[in-house]
This record gives sequence, C-alpha cells and structure tokens, in this order.
Amino acid sequence: MAITTRPRYVALIPAAGVGARMQAASPKQYLPIAGKPMLRHALDAFLASSWISHTYVVVSAGDEQIDAVVPDHGVTVLRCGGATRMETILNALQVLQGSLDAHDQVLVHDAARPGLTPALIAKLITETGDHPAGGLLALPVVDTVKRAGHGSLSAATVPRDGLWLAQTPQMFPYALLRRALSEAPDPQAITDDASAVEALGLSPKLIEGHPRNLKVTLPRDIQAAELYLLHSF
Repeated sequence: MAITTRPRYVALIPAAGVGARMQAASPKQYLPIAGKPMLRHALDAFLASSWISHTYVVVSAGDEQIDAVVPDHGVTVLRCGGATRMETILNALQVLQGSLDAHDQVLVHDAARPGLTPALIAKLITETGDHPAGGLLALPVVDTVKRAGHGSLSAATVPRDGLWLAQTPQMFPYALLRRALSEAPDPQAITDDASAVEALGLSPKLIEGHPRNLKVTLPRDIQAAELYLLHSF
C-alpha cells in the first residue's frame, strides 16, 4: 500500500556510554565544551532544525546528570540504555513502537559530535530524499591511507578511491532501522547503524558532511571541536 502521509523526522541520541578513552571523571557527553555540556550542543542543533519534530536522548537507568542538561521542551529522555550503543538504540526503538510509524525517519546521532548544525541536518534530509535504504553524513577520504605492519611500520598504501569516513546523523525509516538492528548476525561487526542496514543487502546514501562534525573521542579532540564551535560556516 502506498504511503499517503509525509514521514516525520525525529532525532535519537544514544548517550548511555561512559567514554572510557577520555579518562574523565564523568561520561564524556557531559564534559563542558565551548561553554556547555557536549551533549547540549547536539540537542540544540536538532531543536533549531525546522525538520525535526522531536528529539529523544537515551541514557542508562541510573543516569543522574541528564536532567540538568536537557531543555524543558522538545526533548524526551528515555532511560533504557544498554551495554552497547547498538543495544541502546534498539531498546529505544522498541520503547517508541506505537509512537512512530514504519516510514517515519529516525536520525541517529552520536552525543559526542557537538559540531552538528541545522544546515547539516537539512542537507542529510533533503539529499537523502526518499532513498529506501536511508542515508548518512560522511566525508570522502582525501589523505593517503597506509596499512601498518609489525611495529607500526608502513606495510602498504591502500587505494582511497571510494573510501568515506562515516559521521552521524545516520537516517533510516523506523521499521528498517529496527529490523536491521534486530537481525544483525554479528553485533560485534555493527560499528554504526549503516553497517546493520548494509548487512541486509541494502546501500544507504552517502551525503557529504563537514569536518566540524567530528567525534570527540580523545582529550585532544576537545580543542579541535571548540575551534569549530566558536566559528560558524
């Protein structure tokens, strides 16, 4: 049966991780960056987007910091975080069953990517269009790629043609994303949501993102992220 209603676009931010590699006293999504918690930057980008009808942030049941970070409108906190990112997202999709239609579009975004902007959100949505396998922001690889051998010695140069670095948001129809994560044959091989969709034999669309949308993983990444956050593009 043909879809007769336009899909809604909702954001889903998994934020149940502990950020061990940051070596910080609290989960990295709550670390201050450019004047506010890292997670709040992503929330504000979605709240400022006219495309997004609602934003969901998913945390662990015992999270005591989230209430001080989320605004009092436009965001719902789901306390169903799991042991892994994939489990956290799947738990949230199960909670949202009945609230979202099969064709509603879910934009999954890393809490540790504070450089997201409404312009990037709009670009992902408009350029993905009605592609049935969804789409994701990504950057084409421009540097020469090396494969390391024993002792961190350069063993080979890897052709970079066709290589992209995945970013988020990654956007998929609700029913497709839930199916892809539920049926993932090897959860350890699912490094992002697009890889779960690819495991179904589908090909999400690659939409060129921006370097400012970097993922804060190590302490040195904070300074780079702040430089972007203090300047618009």
